[in-house]
Amino acid sequence: MTATQPMPPRLSALVVARNEAAQLADCLATLGFADEILVVLDRSTDASAAIARAHGARVLEGAWEIEGERRNAGLDACTGDWILEVDADERIPPALAEEVRRVIAASPHAWHRVPVDNYIGTRLVRHGWGGSFGTTLVPRLSRRGAKRWKPQRVHPGLEWRGAEGPRLTQPLIHHVDRDIADTLRRLDRYTDARAADLIARGEVGSTANNLRRFVSRFFKCFVARGGWREGGWGVLIALCAGLYPLLAHLKAKLEPERYGGGGGGGDAARAGPDEAGRAHPAAPQARAAEPPVRGDAAAMHRPTAEPARGAVPASSQATVARPACAGGLQGMTPVPARAGAMRGGRAAEVAPAGAAATAMPGEATTASGVPR
Repeated sequence: MTATQPMPPRLSALVVARNEAAQLADCLATLGFADEILVVLDRSTDASAAIARAHGARVLEGAWEIEGERRNAGLDACTGDWILEVDADERIPPALAEEVRRVIAASPHAWHRVPVDNYIGTRLVRHGWGGSFGTTLVPRLSRRGAKRWKPQRVHPGLEWRGAEGPRLTQPLIHHVDRDIADTLRRLDRYTDARAADLIARGEVGSTANNLRRFVSRFFKCFVARGGWREGGWGVLIALCAGLYPLLAHLKAKLEPERYGGGGGGGDAARAGPDEAGRAHPAAPQARAAEPPVRGDAAAMHRPTAEPARGAVPASSQATVARPACAGGLQGMTPVPARAGAMRGGRAAEVAPAGAAATAMPGEATTASGVPR
């Protein structure tokens, strides 16, 4: 670079996941265009950490009950000027990678939305998504410090600092579910987590109001958002979108002890992957035969072979392993992680033997947002 040519902005690719070994390698293989890859693993017990390091990623391991908090831990640990958040069941095609690089080189804005192509199995479902059960546009590209996730278990809201820029035109690929049964399992996990959030906030609501929401959400997804164009797939999506608030309400109202209210039960996470490694309230142990998909965040799409739900310590510990990674970052020796990376805990950088000592930048991020 000459004195008149500024250095191009550095890009961090952030993946937040839980037990996503079945998906992670394919996801990371599409992120080589980033200068840094950071993988945040929430209570993972599978081979995700080894897979991430094999792809040159830094790894931050810890325990976070709340999806918003673990996503914020990832944002805090990124060192790039811009951050692209990707879930384990998502892929970045070359056309989108090129557009991202082009946008961050010239954008005066703080954040941008990215379009999404959603697949159920091999079926591309373009229309009808919404009602907290799926989306075709996500706010994933942002400057460091522009975005902050709210402390919620499922579909956390966002707070933003800075103006939104134009939407990108190239879509990311999202493998939402493997089949219809997978879609229904996801609905069960989403409503588990939502029920715990309702109880925690004291906002269980009324059955009558949630019946009304079922009708309005079904209409919005199937009619207003064109779900009818997808035939039976549109009916499925509209039903799930409408049932999401109603089932969550009924779980919180009729079985509060299972979701942190009434007779106890706590609010530790139920077994399941993230958008996205997302936390779930108490439930029976998931079947081991089903590999996980995603974060989204991350993120809680597929059940995994983990122990049944258990309490998470109030003071969590996280560890970052930093191998050689995209963008030339090499191993790190132990240094304190950024403030706020873990609530009530601490994180440490762990380097391969013989690595040179280098400290991470310590800039604190500020609040960011738009609800998902």
